[in-house]
Amino acid sequence: KSGLDPGGAWHAWGMACLKAGNLSSAREKFNRCLKPPMDLNQLNHGSRLVQDVIQYLESTVKPILIADDDYFATLRELEATLRTRSLSLEMMCEGKIQHNSYYQECLFYLHSYGTNLAIISFYMRHDCMREALLHLLNKESPSEVFIEGIFIPSYESGKLHMLENLLETIDPGLESWGVYLIAACKYLQRKNYYHILYELQQFMKDHVRAAMTCIRFFTHGAKSYTELGGKQTWLLKIKDHLKVYLQEVSRNSGRKKMAFTFRKKMSATDVSRHINTVDLQMEVTKFLHRCESSGTSQMTGSSLPTLFGNNNMKMDVACKVMLEGKNIEEGFGIAFRVLQDFQLEATEVYSKVAKQLVKQQKYSEIRQLLKCVNESGVAAKNDGDNIILNCLNECKSIPAEDLDNLIQDMDSDENKIQAYVMCNKLRSAYLVSVRQEKTRAVQLVQHVRQLAESSRDDVVKAICTQWL
Repeated sequence: KSGLDPGGAWHAWGMACLKAGNLSSAREKFNRCLKPPMDLNQLNHGSRLVQDVIQYLESTVKPILIADDDYFATLRELEATLRTRSLSLEMMCEGKIQHNSYYQECLFYLHSYGTNLAIISFYMRHDCMREALLHLLNKESPSEVFIEGIFIPSYESGKLHMLENLLETIDPGLESWGVYLIAACKYLQRKNYYHILYELQQFMKDHVRAAMTCIRFFTHGAKSYTELGGKQTWLLKIKDHLKVYLQEVSRNSGRKKMAFTFRKKMSATDVSRHINTVDLQMEVTKFLHRCESSGTSQMTGSSLPTLFGNNNMKMDVACKVMLEGKNIEEGFGIAFRVLQDFQLEATEVYSKVAKQLVKQQKYSEIRQLLKCVNESGVAAKNDGDNIILNCLNECKSIPAEDLDNLIQDMDSDENKIQAYVMCNKLRSAYLVSVRQEKTRAVQLVQHVRQLAESSRDDVVKAICTQWL
């Protein structure tokens, strides 16, 4: 008569029937006020009314004590035991309720009015992980339901191995679980739970991704190569994963269709290249670890470069190796291999090293660098000259004698003239200019005279004018 929503009254009536143990009558009353969710895959446990019903039914079911432990039960527990036994509510030893009308009643309400997440969470609460997984598969629920309802509760309660065993039992190839496992990996990565991630990747036999996680374990948080020296076991693990992957690829290459679609794939060539990178990183680590331990290390940077970074970082590794040894020659071999293996801009790296040596005032080491570059066998004609030209921007800080020695080491007269001009040594530029073939000499001397005029160097200007 008053036009009020009767839902609340039906719900209260249904709850009263439940409490009185009249289950069939309760179903009829709840049928008038409960509705199934619009989307079964929504990430919640359904309406509050359904949750109240489930909560009450679950609180009615008490675990039955094992006979041996009955001596230790309190009177209240014994009373509850007797009451629930009289209702023929028994629990299997695994924790699953058997022949239990209240348990079946929960499932009726969940399947009629609950979401997939609510059903799966119910199974998980009652240690029915297998049923939860089968429900997930049958309903083709999205990966969010798996994460929320099964995966998070499993690792939080220390049951990750149990989950892995069940996944394998239901589908030994794990193909049915591919989408869910990849989603779990992404979730763990977002949360920075890398140890659980690594364990899961090993279970998935996803060797390429497991190797990538090992790279993270090796590099993350290290402030020095002394620290990296203590983490070298991760490099061995990376190699192991990649080798196992190569074996699997060669085993499956004869088959028509390659299995393991959800596992990360990589060509055999790329895998071999990565194994070489790991080998080279081990050499770099041992070398720089030794340098730091012996105290020859001088470079300090905010980030620690490794060969697992981008090309700029790899170039930093090559520089670091050359600069941190007792001398340039000691680390040049490893640095040269880094430059060759990754096809890096060698001249850019050598110039960077030369500039660093200027800052450290190690001018004789620059000459040793040039010697190593020339003897490497792959240096272009002007490489040595370009290295010197690139570090002459710092010429003001280089003592005159060392500066002259460096310029004298250059191969091309044209480059020597350019170097002298850069350092404002116009008289020296003039002396090299006049030694050239006559037509070219005239052009060069005219250029030097022009520069002398601009810088008001009357002496050099007069010499140039007289020669011309």
